[in-house]
Amino acid sequence: MTERTLPAESGLGTFERWLSVWVALAIGAGVLLGNLFPNLFGFLASLEVASVNLPVAVLIWAMVYPMMVGVDFGALRQIGDRPKGLIVTLIVNWLIKPFTMAALGVLFFNYVFAGLIPPDDAQAYLAGVILLGAAPCTAMVFVWSNLTRGDPTYTLVQVSVNDVIMVFAFAPIVAFLLGVTDIVVPWDTLLLSVLLYVMAPLLAGYFTRKRLVQRGGEAAVDAFKALVQPFSVIGLLVTVLLLFAFQGEVILESPLVIMLIAVPLLIQSYGIFFLAYAAARAWRVPFKVAAPCALIGTSNFFELAVAVAISLFGLGSGAALATVVGVLVEVPVMLSLVAFANKTRHWFPSE
Repeated sequence: MTERTLPAESGLGTFERWLSVWVALAIGAGVLLGNLFPNLFGFLASLEVASVNLPVAVLIWAMVYPMMVGVDFGALRQIGDRPKGLIVTLIVNWLIKPFTMAALGVLFFNYVFAGLIPPDDAQAYLAGVILLGAAPCTAMVFVWSNLTRGDPTYTLVQVSVNDVIMVFAFAPIVAFLLGVTDIVVPWDTLLLSVLLYVMAPLLAGYFTRKRLVQRGGEAAVDAFKALVQPFSVIGLLVTVLLLFAFQGEVILESPLVIMLIAVPLLIQSYGIFFLAYAAARAWRVPFKVAAPCALIGTSNFFELAVAVAISLFGLGSGAALATVVGVLVEVPVMLSLVAFANKTRHWFPSE
């Protein structure tokens, strides 16, 4: 691959660097507006077709579609160029991470926090963290990789492979883990969610990218992504606002619930990173591959998790709330891990 085919991101801009602050403000606005205008948000919640909330579906597409345009499936031809890093990440993403997240959720929501959270709410929060654990990141990966000066070709390969696997593995893994934890799985809604929020935007992004490359090469792709990227951020913040508007009463009654949900998410994030990072170091993977492979396994595709939680359990559900807490937690956690990786660069061979 040439420089013209690599991601254009050079790091976090001012807005992205303070994403947790904007999400926190959206949460506050959602709680306030939900209590001031309950009838309005009740009406928005009623706009459903086949268990899919239409306003949220539009917002999720606004978030996901620009990211899918940035995925170059031509990178799949280079899977064999960096096999060690790819193997570490795929094992962490699909054989370890979903199951450790479910185990931590059971431990904290069913036992450690049993006296603080009603049983029905605990099951809902458990469902939300399971959805987060089964959705590896595809969007912010390019940013984390760039901040560690990671190999951009490897990052493209990883995103492409993850998206292909996600289409086939996400629904079965989620259904299995929800079933093991005695949560009823509406298979038709789950499959519809994967179709709407993974398969359809993936195909739309592929054909859009193909058309743009034919017209103006990678420069046209970069220009298009710059044009639509604001809609992605707006979609995220408005989705968060809607979610917390429906959760406003619950949050005001139980202000500690956000902190309780964050505990297993924080443990999972740091634990998964250090597991992948240690495996890459033991296998003598070069740093520019080791850093992104560990960061990719740590980050979540929270847009998908939010969308599926809404489709399966509803806008006002605890599962949807738990996935949104994942948004609030992820950015500061990932920035701290980027800093750690850069300080320990000397642990790894340069090539």
